[in-house]
Amino acid sequence: QVQLVESGGGLVQAGGSLRLSCAASGRTFSNLVMGWFRQAPGKDREFVAAISGRADRTLYADSVKGRFTISRDNAKNTVSLQMNSLKPEDTAVYFCAADFSFSLTMPSPDYWGQGTQVTVSS
Repeated sequence: QVQLVESGGGLVQAGGSLRLSCAASGRTFSNLVMGWFRQAPGKDREFVAAISGRADRTLYADSVKGRFTISRDNAKNTVSLQMNSLKPEDTAVYFCAADFSFSLTMPSPDYWGQGTQVTVSS
């Protein structure tokens, strides 16, 4: 079993930055593909970014490429999402996810965090 706890959400003006963090406990962290998803009001949950267990591969949604950076620290069992140049359309609840498959697309993550709200004002 893996427990995921997100932190770092909040309110920011357009063009600003936020850093989300996710702390994982449970099974061997470095075996997990870790990712971030988001869900805006009235919309489906969507993939944002993912990183491989050894941090040698990353994948980003086109909508965040060049603005967001995913990273991980296997010694601390954490994964982070640095979000720069934020836009109002980035407003959503952001979820940390973990998966034991090797696919960065994370079609069906095994574990989810509870989510953290990110609100970008115009």
